[in-house]
Amino acid sequence: MGQSAKIAARAKAKAEIAHLAARGVRLAGCAFPQILFVKGTPNAAEAAGGQPLSGADGEALFKAVSALGYAPEEWAGCLGVLEDGSALEPALLSLVIATLSPLTVVATDEAARRLLRDALANDLVELVDLSEALLEPGVVVQAAGLRVMAVGEFEAALADPAAKQLMWARLKRLPPLGEPY
Repeated sequence: MGQSAKIAARAKAKAEIAHLAARGVRLAGCAFPQILFVKGTPNAAEAAGGQPLSGADGEALFKAVSALGYAPEEWAGCLGVLEDGSALEPALLSLVIATLSPLTVVATDEAARRLLRDALANDLVELVDLSEALLEPGVVVQAAGLRVMAVGEFEAALADPAAKQLMWARLKRLPPLGEPY
């Protein structure tokens, strides 16, 4: 990609992300992620306006994906709650996914699983396996050109060593795709 194409791509991404921010979408991480984490229910700090995934859960997710081989600039996070406290609608999550164009999307709690399931409903309804169609925790699904998984209640699992190990086992099913840079 030539220098002018890179500049144009960055400008386009900046404008699209600004459009999402103007609609109240709360994002963290990079503009060109390989993996996008969707967190449905904010913790107290996030609910008070803190950056998405800036707490212990974000730190644990970052460490996990780093251990799997993702570079620091290859992840992003999205909250299921807008700046005004209202719920992120499935159509807006679809726009976030289309804008960021990740290869993998991970729901980090039950609220995110439901939101992601609604956003991908047209593709999930075509799946034969009911556990895939429902995005049951731990099941890797191919839908809408994405690799998708719900891990379960990630933040709550951090307090329980056995549940934490289950989260790690699930995340290990999502190694980076393609060649490392």
